[in-house]
Amino acid sequence: MDLKITPFFFFFFFALLISVTKALDPCASQSDGSQDLSIIPTYSKCSPFSPPKADSWVTTVLNMASKDPARVNYLSTLVAQKTTSAPIASGQQVLNIANYVVRLKLGTPGQLMFMVLDTSNDIAWAPCSGCTGCSATTFLTNSSTTYRSLDCSVPECAQARGLSCPATGSTGANGCFFNQSYGGDSSFSATLVQDALILGNDVLPKFSFGCINSISGGSVPSQGLLGLGRGSMSLLSQSGSLYSGVFSYCLPSFKSYYFSGSLKLGPAGQPKSIRTTPLLRNPRRPSLYYVNLTGITVGRVPVPIAPELLAFNPNTGAGTIIDSGTVITRFVQPVYTALRDEFRKQVKGTFSSLGAFDTCFAATNEAVAPTITFQFTGLKLTLPLENSLIHSSSGSVACLAMAAAPNNVNSVLNVIANLQQQNLRILFDVANSVVGIARENCN
Repeated sequence: MDLKITPFFFFFFFALLISVTKALDPCASQSDGSQDLSIIPTYSKCSPFSPPKADSWVTTVLNMASKDPARVNYLSTLVAQKTTSAPIASGQQVLNIANYVVRLKLGTPGQLMFMVLDTSNDIAWAPCSGCTGCSATTFLTNSSTTYRSLDCSVPECAQARGLSCPATGSTGANGCFFNQSYGGDSSFSATLVQDALILGNDVLPKFSFGCINSISGGSVPSQGLLGLGRGSMSLLSQSGSLYSGVFSYCLPSFKSYYFSGSLKLGPAGQPKSIRTTPLLRNPRRPSLYYVNLTGITVGRVPVPIAPELLAFNPNTGAGTIIDSGTVITRFVQPVYTALRDEFRKQVKGTFSSLGAFDTCFAATNEAVAPTITFQFTGLKLTLPLENSLIHSSSGSVACLAMAAAPNNVNSVLNVIANLQQQNLRILFDVANSVVGIARENCN
């Protein structure tokens, strides 16, 4: 019997092919009716960025973790509306403190950008055409019909600058120029502008962000940054009732070369049942997401820690934050030393160092490695071993994937970092002042 191939057959076949392709696309956002964007490890298959030359993903993580001390120092010195007047000079842009990126569009028509997800920054910024020291991919301001510069008289300018406008004879005639530090070793100069921000199906028609003119240092993300902090210039604040002060993310493992996680914006599609802990606000560092870490358990043994080393103190900035931009969890030195010593006591054997990790041991001894539990107010988080250990390239050595915070005058901050957050749904509900944590396969 001859099979007659009709135009309808071709239409049905290609529609099915497109549907299957989308279903099998690991880089696509998995829509469940919510505003869901892909979160992509910077050096994964879904990312446009090429990894530095390295023997394995472990080496890449070690390289990223080596930037953590500068990041933690940066977080420790943040104060409300603080800017820097560091000189801006030409320099080669290298992507360093950019562990996860989200795919979005700027302008009209939308221009695709892969911007770094950063929960500890407020204002968003992107490299703009003509930028000195930026990468090849920039936001082309002349190609957007909705782009406009903001002058120094608008309220947003004082928030971005941290300073009032300079006194001039013509109010409104000056652009809003500001400098900002990032990552502890870099800075940039920018102009405050406004344009459309396109997040999946949502459009924020008048989104204010920094248009970068020049860069100094090697940590400024090459296609920009999306600030998800708690300040007035953050995405949450600018989106108003659209997302109701709620977002969550699920970070995929750095090993997930072919897969992406997700960023959910707004209450829709968030977990119905999730354990929460209070979200604390520090007026000295208002952008940061503080939580109340009350204790740490290694195996079944509570680690002896003086309460003041974990206590939230808005006067000094001390306490514990959840941060998307730090790679491995960092505790102030006495806390980390107590945790490490108890871990070593239970594992036994001899220990060596590997990069930032000072508690490495033979992987054959991994069977006796204890779990680590973080105790928050109203919530206990027991880390899977894949979130507390990292292995050498050969797999023969396992290391405790945590470290001490830099020991300096500002060393009062504990940071729960992204390696310990992988394959967890982390929910931030600013409106109700809670953080939720639930297990989820983000890969």
